[in-house]
Amino acid sequence: MTALSYTHGTGATALLGDTIGDNLARTAATWPQREALVDVPSGRRWTYARLIADVDELAYALLASGIVKGDRVGIWAVNCPEWVLVQYATARIGAIMVNINPAYRVHEVEYVLKQAGISLLFASLGHKGSDYRAMVDEVRGNCPGLREAVYFGDPSWQALLGRAVPRALPDDLSCDDAVNIQYTSGTTGFPKGATLSHHNILNNGYFVGESIGYTEQDRVCLPVPFYHCFGMVMGNLAATSHGACIVIPAPSFDPKATLEAVQQERCTSLYGVPTMFIAELNLPDFARYDLSSLRTGIMAGSPCPVEVMKRVVAEMHMEQVSICYGMTETSPVSLQTRMDDDLEHRTGTVGRVLPHVEVKIVDPATGITRPRGTAGELCTRGYGVMLGYWNEPDKTAEAVDPARWMHTGDLAVMREDGYVEIVGRIKDMIIRGGENIYPREIEEFLYGHPKIADVQVIGVPHERYGEEVLACVIPRDPADPPTLEDVRAFCAGQLAHYKIPARVRVLDSFPMTVSGKVRKIELRERYSG
Repeated sequence: MTALSYTHGTGATALLGDTIGDNLARTAATWPQREALVDVPSGRRWTYARLIADVDELAYALLASGIVKGDRVGIWAVNCPEWVLVQYATARIGAIMVNINPAYRVHEVEYVLKQAGISLLFASLGHKGSDYRAMVDEVRGNCPGLREAVYFGDPSWQALLGRAVPRALPDDLSCDDAVNIQYTSGTTGFPKGATLSHHNILNNGYFVGESIGYTEQDRVCLPVPFYHCFGMVMGNLAATSHGACIVIPAPSFDPKATLEAVQQERCTSLYGVPTMFIAELNLPDFARYDLSSLRTGIMAGSPCPVEVMKRVVAEMHMEQVSICYGMTETSPVSLQTRMDDDLEHRTGTVGRVLPHVEVKIVDPATGITRPRGTAGELCTRGYGVMLGYWNEPDKTAEAVDPARWMHTGDLAVMREDGYVEIVGRIKDMIIRGGENIYPREIEEFLYGHPKIADVQVIGVPHERYGEEVLACVIPRDPADPPTLEDVRAFCAGQLAHYKIPARVRVLDSFPMTVSGKVRKIELRERYSG
C-alpha cells in the first residue's frame, strides 16, 4: 500500500516555553560581551549587554508613554538598529508590534493603523522618495486611536527615550500571548493581519537556527527586510536565541553593500531570496569580494534555480546553505533542507518537516490526504500556526480548519523520503486545453537557456485552449535578448508541446513584493489583455 503524504518532525530538543524578552535576557546573561548587533552603514555596534540595556531603556520609555500589555505598536521602517530595539522592547512589555510594509502608500497605511488599532507608531523619516511623516500627518485625522508618532533619526526618538525611568517590567506575560501582527500582501482586497505569539515565532526562529547549526560564533548578514518574517524571525530571533550576531548591511537590499558587509564583518551566514543571490553573483566585480568566512545561509521566498545554487555553494563558500519553505501564517517555516543535503534535494525540494511540526498534502476538493508522489494542497499544523487574522474570525476559519491545519494554497508533492516539492500555487496553475501545467517546471528548464538570466512563467487567456503559456524573461545581455523562436527551439523535444511557451516578453525586472517574491498576479494582469 502506498504511503500517505503525511509526516511529522521529531527531535531531541524540546520547544522553548519562554517569552521573547526572557529568551533575550537569558542570552545576554550567558554571552554579555559577545557582539549582538552591527549596523554597517552607521558603524554602530552592540554587545549583548548593551543590547539588553538599550532594549530595556526603550521598554521603560514605552511604559512611561502609557503602552501596556496588548496595545498595538506599529513600525513602518527600513532595516536599522532601532527596528531591532522596537522588536524586543515591545516583546519585553507584552505589547503587540505591528509590521507595516515600507512600500505602503497613504491608503494602505491608514487601513493598517485603523484595522490594528495602533496607538503608537515608529517610523523611518522616509524611503525611496516617500515622506513617511507627511503621509502619517495626512491620515492622522482619520485614525483617532493613534496617540503618537516617533521617527528614527529625529528629535522625537530622543524625546521618547528621555521618558525612560527604570521600573519593574511586567511579570504577567505568557509565551502564548500575541506579540506580532504581520499584514500579508493580499492579492485581492485589503491585507489580513496574521497574529503571532511569542511561542510561534521564538520557536520557529530557534529551530531554523538549529537546523543550520547556529552557535554564539555565527555572524548573520541580513539584507532581507525586518518587516517580513524572513528578517525578524528567521534572522533576528534565530540569531539572538543562539547568541549569534545580527549584521545589517544596508537599509534595503543592495548587492554591493551586502557582499561588502560579509567581507568586512566576516559573516558566516547570508540570507536572501534567489533574485538577491543572482544580483550578487552578477556584480561585475563579484570575484574581488572575500566571502571565505561564509559557511551557511538561507534561501527562501521562491524556488532556487539549480545553476544559481551551484554558484552559491562553489563561489560564495555556502556549502551548508539551506532552503526554507513557509508562510507568514505559520511563523513562517515548516519545511527546511538540512546542512548535509545534496544539490538535488536543495534545488528540487523545499526540504523536510521541522521538529514539532506536521505536514500533509490533501486533495484540494475533498481534503483527503493524497498518496506520496501525487500533487495536492500542502497543509501544516503545529506550534507555528498563527493565533488567527486580527479581528477577522471568518477569514481565519477559511485558512485554518477545525483541526488546526493551516491550508497554504500551495500545490505540492511529498516524495517517498518525506521531502516536499512545491509545484505551484493552486491559483498559479495553468490549465491549457484540460492539461495541468506547473510553471515552476518550465521556469527551471528555461534557466538553462544561455540568453536567459531570470524567468517567470504565467498563464494568460486563450480563446481556444482557455490559457496559454507566457514566459517573461530577463536577458543576460539586454542587447541580445532571446526571441520566441529561440525559446521554442530550446524547448523542442525537451518539453511536452503544450508546456512550450506560446509567447515571450522581455523585461528589465519583475514586479516584486517587499519580501522578494515575484508578483505573478501583476504579470498576469499586465499581459492578459
